Amino acid sequence: MRYRLTASPVVAGVAALGLLLAASAEATMYRYTDENGRLVISNTIPQEATTRGYDILSNNGRVVESIPPAPTAEEIAAREAEKERKHQLEIQQEQDRILLKRFSHPDQAVRAMHRKIRELEGIIQLKRGNISVISSQLDNEQSRAADMERAGRPIPESTLEKIHRLEAQIRDVEREISAQQHDISEMTQAYETDIRRLEKITGEKRTLPIEPESD
Repeated sequence: MRYRLTASPVVAGVAALGLLLAASAEATMYRYTDENGRLVISNTIPQEATTRGYDILSNNGRVVESIPPAPTAEEIAAREAEKERKHQLEIQQEQDRILLKRFSHPDQAVRAMHRKIRELEGIIQLKRGNISVISSQLDNEQSRAADMERAGRPIPESTLEKIHRLEAQIRDVEREISAQQHDISEMTQAYETDIRRLEKITGEKRTLPIEPESD
């Protein structure tokens, strides 16, 4: 005859109690300082105490892990400032790398700046020549109109329209010249910044003047 083995209620109760005691023995303990500065050891930790930092203890009282205090606003600001400083440093290093690919010596940047200035000034000279041509045409049309007025004849509408058109052309070219002069100023400032940076990162000083020599 076969018998089925079953656990008695007493045995089952003892087993459950043993598991409970084992779990209790392995329960996590915390060591922290309360709001009055007293050291507390407990199996729970208040939320406000976590910001002051605490220790996690094993069942035999040994420190398993130490959680540092939450950073203060000043510490957070300092970390963010350091993070931004490193970010800006990375940007500057990349800009320096690109700059050194263009120029290996400050004088190379000076020569490039002079060439660009001469190119833009050459374009400005051409535009000024255009203004001289347009101004001559305008003078002729205005002289014709003045002769007609002195003779008591009406000035044709086409003549007045041409005068206005020529005046508008002169204004447009003058605005273009002003914009290009502004471009020269901005470009020169950018080159001068690059030249100073090249002097710093290469340790070499420029030997050429910033102002281009007149032809």
